[in-house]
Amino acid sequence: MSGERQDFLVEIGTEELPPKALRTLELALGEALRAGLAERGLAHRGLRTFATPRRLAVSVRGLDVRERDQAVVKRGPPASAARDASGAWSRAATAFAASNGVAPEALERRAEGKGEFLYFVGTRSGAETASLLPAMVGTALASLPIPRMMRWGAGNAEFVRPVHWIVLLFGREPIAARLFDIDSGPFTRGHRFLAPRPLRLTSPAGYERALATRGRVIADFSARRERVREQVLALAASVTGAPGARAVFDEALLEEVTALVEWPVALAGRFEERFLSLPREVLVSTLQEHQRYFPVEDASGALTPWFITVCNIESREPDRVRAGNERVVRPRLADAAFFYEQDRRSPLAALTPALANVTFQARLGSLADKSQRVAILAAEIAPGLGADPALATRAAELSKCDLVSSMVGEFPDLQGIMGRYYALADGEPAEVAEALREQYLPRTAGDALPATATGAALALADKLDTLAGIFAIGQKPTGAKDPFGLRRAAIGVLRILLEGGFDLDLRALLVRAVALQPVAGERPAGEVYEYVLERLRGWFLEHGTEAGAEGAVTTEMFDAVLAADPGSPLDVRARLQALGKFLALPQSASLTAANKRIANLLRKSAEGIALGAVNPSVLREPAEIALHAALQGRGSVVRTALAARDYAQALGELAALRPEVDGFFDAVMVVDPDPELRANRLALLAQLRSLFTGVADLSRLPG
Repeated sequence: MSGERQDFLVEIGTEELPPKALRTLELALGEALRAGLAERGLAHRGLRTFATPRRLAVSVRGLDVRERDQAVVKRGPPASAARDASGAWSRAATAFAASNGVAPEALERRAEGKGEFLYFVGTRSGAETASLLPAMVGTALASLPIPRMMRWGAGNAEFVRPVHWIVLLFGREPIAARLFDIDSGPFTRGHRFLAPRPLRLTSPAGYERALATRGRVIADFSARRERVREQVLALAASVTGAPGARAVFDEALLEEVTALVEWPVALAGRFEERFLSLPREVLVSTLQEHQRYFPVEDASGALTPWFITVCNIESREPDRVRAGNERVVRPRLADAAFFYEQDRRSPLAALTPALANVTFQARLGSLADKSQRVAILAAEIAPGLGADPALATRAAELSKCDLVSSMVGEFPDLQGIMGRYYALADGEPAEVAEALREQYLPRTAGDALPATATGAALALADKLDTLAGIFAIGQKPTGAKDPFGLRRAAIGVLRILLEGGFDLDLRALLVRAVALQPVAGERPAGEVYEYVLERLRGWFLEHGTEAGAEGAVTTEMFDAVLAADPGSPLDVRARLQALGKFLALPQSASLTAANKRIANLLRKSAEGIALGAVNPSVLREPAEIALHAALQGRGSVVRTALAARDYAQALGELAALRPEVDGFFDAVMVVDPDPELRANRLALLAQLRSLFTGVADLSRLPG
């Protein structure tokens, strides 16, 4: 019996689940159930997850039908207390034996330490898997990442959406259980309209096929997504009648559409060609964000008046469905055209006064106030990026104007994009117009960075102002809340500086940004700087300094470099790169250990000689004379390399000192009884350490 296996299926049938969370819920349920099986030691041959708008399901192939028997070893009372004065078993011994279901004679005596104890040694039979599964499923469902639960009916059950049916099937036998105030059974449900009657399942292995053939439901999320992709691509390629036409694909939209349908059927629709005069982004936003449609473009990349919608039903009257979708999208596009015409009646700059009526943050002022601060900061940043301060100032002055435009009021995702279109139409310099779009970059991890110097200056200034202002009012992000997107802003600043190769002093920029804030009292520039540095640490730990293992960064390496007080994120990277190459040298371990020893000696010293000069006439031992000569010979080269930020050369020169450093510690007593000798030797070590700390504090490295 112990080797017997059966397939298992759990399905939770619900009202329509939130589409943007469906995939997360599916994968989380699978992982939670996998963990539960592993915790009970139940082996299986594989686990698959399923998700549609109305169900979450997990199928486990070849699951053990019972737990394995487990050896049980329990320690009881001391052997000295096992019998009373008459030699009979004591009450402690009989009670321990009874609690384990055996006679006292079955207990073992085992030596432990200096004493002897009674032990029960036996076997616990494994439980039937079927008896464990309901509780295991309940635990897995309770662990799902659901931010807000729903209640329904008169009961107290809670889930992300009301639950209507539950399937628990082990082999061919349903498992009786009650979850969410509903009794489980072998019946699932197919498509709400194409197969509304309950469907009896006879085995977990037939679940996917039964839903597809009898229920008109494609249960596998990935398979359904690929069917959507294939249908949309095929229809887009044929609907225009012109070669090279293709759908405009957005992977996030594809995921969402997949989560909205159980039986996808792609259908083409059309809108009036006059709307093609709208900016491309307006059309795409209307079709994708508001209607969940896929736009169609021609071979040149220009949008066509066609779109693809994905229905959740195979209609007998597709023309009526198409007409309905066209009827819905027409007023949306008409509104967009109206807003665009309204906005174009006056220049973008004319919207500037309206910014004073829009609050950025109660204590930090209006959008007009923020624009003024950003303009000052952008103009100061611009020269360091090779940008024109005048262009950066103009871009900052216009940067928030489109937020009060009619178009962005209706389509918030077009902020910056519409500013660019309006600025170009007004005859603003092309770089200013482009900066209005680029100020929000990067929006997400891996997103593009500003391509223009003016855009980079504006993006940095805007993000630095937000960081400085929010910290100044004491609303720095917590582990769970970051309403102003400060993490994203900090990482955006770092990416622009690092990937753009801009060598700016980040601490000085933050000090300036904080000074521009209207909040009186403490100026938290140091606190903001520490926050950004933690994001920098995470960035290097995740991405390294360059491709390959040689670019890997540890937290100790980052701390060692940070102790040298580098001037910019770019400087941090240069030091980390040099340190990584140094640590690959055979001399590095010995020199790192020597730096630790030097740091400890200087820390314990009470002479205060770290700032004193070495007196060559006091040097006595050949080893200290040799180290001093080596420092004299290489010190100027190292300092020149440090000034040029050639940290690799500096550490290479210092690595060549290993023989002299090793010789010094082998032959010289640093803490000599003679105060003059001791002070001179500590000064010599301080001189050596100062050269190393010009790149990084090696004493912070392990080893």
